[in-house]
Amino acid sequence: MAPPILKLDDIFLSFGGTPLLAGAALQVEPGDKICLVGRNGSGKSTLLKIAAGLVEVQSGEVFRHPSSTVRYLEQAPDFAGFSTVQAYAEAGLGPGDDHYRVAYLLSHLGLTGEEDPKNLSGGEARRAALARVLAPEPDILLLDEPTNHLDLPTIEWLEGELQKSRSALVLISHDRRFLEKVSTATVWLDRGTSRRLDRGFAHFEAWRDQVLEAEELEQHKLGKAIEREEHWLRYGVTARRKRNMRRLGELQTMRSQYRGHKGPQGTVQATISDAQESGKLVIEANKITKTFGDRPIVAPFSTRVHRGDCIGLVGPNGAGKTTLLKMLTGQLAPDSGTVKLGTNLEIATLDQKREDLNPEETLAHYLTDGRGENLLVNGEQRHVTGYMKEFLFQPEQARTPIRNLSGGERARLMLARIMSRPANLLILDEPTNDLDIETLDLLQEIVAGFPGTVILVSHDRDFLDRTVTSTIAPAVPDAPDGRWIEYAGGYSDMLAQRKGAVEERKKAEKAAERSKPQEAAASSETAKGKGKLSYKQKFVLDNLPKEMAKAEAEIAQREEQMADPSLFTKDPTTFNRLAAEMEKLRDSLMKMEEEWLELEMLREELEG
Repeated sequence: MAPPILKLDDIFLSFGGTPLLAGAALQVEPGDKICLVGRNGSGKSTLLKIAAGLVEVQSGEVFRHPSSTVRYLEQAPDFAGFSTVQAYAEAGLGPGDDHYRVAYLLSHLGLTGEEDPKNLSGGEARRAALARVLAPEPDILLLDEPTNHLDLPTIEWLEGELQKSRSALVLISHDRRFLEKVSTATVWLDRGTSRRLDRGFAHFEAWRDQVLEAEELEQHKLGKAIEREEHWLRYGVTARRKRNMRRLGELQTMRSQYRGHKGPQGTVQATISDAQESGKLVIEANKITKTFGDRPIVAPFSTRVHRGDCIGLVGPNGAGKTTLLKMLTGQLAPDSGTVKLGTNLEIATLDQKREDLNPEETLAHYLTDGRGENLLVNGEQRHVTGYMKEFLFQPEQARTPIRNLSGGERARLMLARIMSRPANLLILDEPTNDLDIETLDLLQEIVAGFPGTVILVSHDRDFLDRTVTSTIAPAVPDAPDGRWIEYAGGYSDMLAQRKGAVEERKKAEKAAERSKPQEAAASSETAKGKGKLSYKQKFVLDNLPKEMAKAEAEIAQREEQMADPSLFTKDPTTFNRLAAEMEKLRDSLMKMEEEWLELEMLREELEG
């Protein structure tokens, strides 16, 4: 086994008397791909900063190999002194590093390098910081939430880069799919200490549950042992006082261990407040369009959203997901087409920019709208501190300003507010940002079990697969042109349907290519021999328009049947049969159109 290039051992750190890290450890060897997991507030980011040398420990051992290079992804990059993004990214390179990598990385991260750092959005700043830390290919790469503000194509590209990277990696992320694909080992930070599993994140949750079950069993055994010792002290033989004193000391130790045991942090327990049921048809969009300048954002798009649907919007940044979402919910008028909203709608919105939060407002004031100490949840008066506990906030945080909260705590606070208000239509724009895995689990359960309707924008593939009933995505993923297509199922279902459509189109193209030489030869012979179409060719040319019209009518009929969004959930067998029939009809129509065009061109050539 190779010696470690980074080792943190028995790390202790506290803030205000409460230990954040109490005996935590982290060991990194060359080639390691470690994901660091734990609840929000467990100290993950702090441990990563200690590894980077940005935070001093109060006690414990910190070792970094003297010849190892370390790069840490900053949450708030400092662009002072840099006139362009390229200059900022190149400043992270060492003497022997390749400057071409900066241009390569910036290009894949959607930046030119000529941007002025003063004008960057939060997402662009994160991309520039990623280019800076990835470019030198350091020995140790420390990444804290690298996928925040990245779109799906970029996240998938980053996965590939990290998988083939020679750098040892320590990674914090809320994106399950990303962690599963990149990590080969897992370090779990829990109640100040750390445990290591030498397997990737895909195996973590089952292992964590086993550890907690074993811990609970040990506590149960300790409690029973204390009961036995107390019984012996009261009723046992007391002739040997020295022996009694020893056992009394052991009992005191056991009692101290039992009382001092700090169980795992609780899980968020909440359900969204009931609201009046909406109408069956929630949203009906008919051929809506939106153009900004010369660029089409939404080409004619139609859909129907029914009560109980959960719709996911995916696509690269800038494709128009938020624009389409605002049009569907009536916040933005389309250039053409119509949007009709259903009856009795009560809408709750979670905005990705968290713009609803006033940093100077206290948690209690935000949750109650400044109406005292109580709020109404599902028709029941609740004290704000009791309600806050359900979302893992401490009572003393009630008077804390929102500016003091972490990103994950802010996301939890907004969830707490949304769930306290009656709603039958949830609009969630990037709801998974900054949430820990346990809170993500709760959000998935809420969305999946929500009796109303949900429309969400997300780059989290696992979250989409677990929640949505249909996915709306750009027709051309790599170069959005305003056309959007609705697919049945989640993100993985969408990819499978896209792949199937591409394969069918390739088959049709190959078949057409194979038939062209034969048809050309036959046409040439006909032209040489007769100077006009054969009887068979003329018959085919005359009858093909009728066959094409028939095929078009059959395709339109199936499209109309499949336009019902509830068909897939109610009768997936019929949906799949119709989809297969429609693909065959489209292939047949394409071949007929090609044959008609070739015969028509041949006729024109022969006749003049």
